[in-house]
Amino acid sequence: MEEIEVSNWLTLDAIKKTAKVVETLGNLQSGHSMSVFCIIGEDYLELYYSDTDSNFLRRYEIKDEFQNALEQRKEEEGETPYEDERSYDEAYEGEEEKDESEFEDDAEKY
Repeated sequence: MEEIEVSNWLTLDAIKKTAKVVETLGNLQSGHSMSVFCIIGEDYLELYYSDTDSNFLRRYEIKDEFQNALEQRKEEEGETPYEDERSYDEAYEGEEEKDESEFEDDAEKY
């Protein structure tokens, strides 16, 4: 992995326009940083925009390294999906719903 500090967002925007964007993480309007993972030719890049830290361009040597960095950034941003071991149907299986007569009995008490 190689990293180059970039002084302004215009440079990153120019690179982004020529690249195929794979995924964008973060938001500069609601947060302090944004990472754009993209590909140009055979180069795997991360464009990091920040309003508090240095901006940078990272170039990853291989696709696996790129994918790992993407997954790591998702975890940092809290954008990894929650993986429940049970499906929706299994989660509520066995829970019985009250039938209407139970609600009617409760209403008669008041």
